[in-house]
Amino acid sequence: MERVTLVALLLCLSAGALLVQAEDPYLFFDWKVTYGTIAPLGVPQQGILINGQFPGPRINCTSNNNIVVNVFNQLDEPLLLTWAGVQQRKNSWQDGTLGTMCPILPGQNYTYHFQVKDQIGSYFYYPTVGLQKAAGGMGPLNVHSRDLIPVPFDRPADEYNVLVGDWYTKGHKALKNMLDSGRSLGRPDGIQINGKSAKVGDNVEPLFTMEPGKTYRYRVCNVGLKTSINFRIQGHPLKLVEIEGSHTVQYDFDSLDVHVGQCLSVLVTADKEPKDYYFVASSRFIKVPLSSVGIIRYTNGKGPASPELPPSPPVGSAGIAWSMNQFRSFRWNLTASAARPNPQGSYHYGQINITRTIKLVNSESRVGGKLRYAINGVSHIDTPTPLKHAEYFGVADKLFQYNLVKDDGSAVNTPAPTIAPSVVNATFRNFVEIIFENHEKTIQTYNLDGYSFFAVAVEPGTWTPEKRKNYNLLDAISRHNVQVYPGSWAAIMTTLDNAGMWNLRSEMQHRAYLGQQLYFSVLSPARSLRDEYNLPDNQPLCGGIVEKLPLPAPYTA
Repeated sequence: MERVTLVALLLCLSAGALLVQAEDPYLFFDWKVTYGTIAPLGVPQQGILINGQFPGPRINCTSNNNIVVNVFNQLDEPLLLTWAGVQQRKNSWQDGTLGTMCPILPGQNYTYHFQVKDQIGSYFYYPTVGLQKAAGGMGPLNVHSRDLIPVPFDRPADEYNVLVGDWYTKGHKALKNMLDSGRSLGRPDGIQINGKSAKVGDNVEPLFTMEPGKTYRYRVCNVGLKTSINFRIQGHPLKLVEIEGSHTVQYDFDSLDVHVGQCLSVLVTADKEPKDYYFVASSRFIKVPLSSVGIIRYTNGKGPASPELPPSPPVGSAGIAWSMNQFRSFRWNLTASAARPNPQGSYHYGQINITRTIKLVNSESRVGGKLRYAINGVSHIDTPTPLKHAEYFGVADKLFQYNLVKDDGSAVNTPAPTIAPSVVNATFRNFVEIIFENHEKTIQTYNLDGYSFFAVAVEPGTWTPEKRKNYNLLDAISRHNVQVYPGSWAAIMTTLDNAGMWNLRSEMQHRAYLGQQLYFSVLSPARSLRDEYNLPDNQPLCGGIVEKLPLPAPYTA
């Protein structure tokens, strides 16, 4: 009897070991990227489609899944896709920016392989080359909690993705030519909601349907080029439950601001009179307001939506204060079980000593009659050889100089910015404080690839060390995108524990294209696979600097 029990125990242990060693599940996608005619504002124009769709296919996955996306570029121009907000641990090779990867040339394909490691939430992907984002090529990316991890709200009846943003009726190539010739983009022509726009009274198909008595999750992302959006649903409160991978303390809102590049989730309960209701999206902080509506229909509902729309938030300086106060009301749900930022202790961020403070100030200027945007007086340019490749092969000095951007926010008011590749040398595992200071009259948003950070403060005026007393050091949202209001500053904190070359950029696409971005080089001294992956076997080399060089010795375990 004892022998049988021992054998059974050994068999159980062996099975457990096999389970522990098993790889996480894989999800495979084949995408053909083509041109096609779209008309988000009712004006036919050339768009960028994925498998014939705009918006593109949804990636619906679970924490720790391996995502494999085989992208066939059938455009007549180079292409890259970035996975905004997805923290690719140890894998900036797959980040989809020109500083880390060679673009996918026309007629060629490339297979992305990355893992949605230890995270949940609402994200989206989009093209990063030129002004391609203005033509589409984007879609939702949803990461769910594993079944064993409880979510702090009941499972909704369904989930709906809402990709909303400003839109131009000029094609992306025409917009790029405008910037290249020194002109600005001007104001957008309208707002699209999932590739469509409508006004009150239009006879349109519903965006979504809801069954009376049930609750639905709306994942809303601002995928536009430059305009902050406020959204609301006629007659229905919005229960905020998630922002960019963090479960939030749950409050009801009449409307919510979502800034360029940002995503959030709300729960909406179909507990009103069964009929149609308007989903309303309107612009924020621009002189000539823009808006669009979509229909949300109750199943078996009778009657059209009321033409009386819910009020928009205040405009002008009062609108900025209103939006800033809304930001301050967002709190991380510390009691919720969910993936936590790496390292696991970093959610006690308020107890970690700051090892480096970096102040970044954006600016606009003209060089030779052409617009340039800069950070701390440096306007970034992309290079034919990706910066990451040059660094990996040990020839970075042939391509760029580290630390042109100084930590103190200096060189902003120089007559002209330095136009050069911009790479900040960062220390692996340092806990850094980054201050974004905006002296301009337009709102800014910033994204940091490869990381989530704690957005601890947004305030008017200029930053000084004394302002740290106003930081939220307990339950600030862990996220990847932060807005900086006109004449204001924002503070974020993060641990640089993800080795690689990571892009920090303005989410205003025209500003990033004309230089308002930089890269953080975070190198692991150990040169270990525990910290960073090797150059992928399928990654092409380009630019003429590294192609004929021998491969460096691979990282080891």
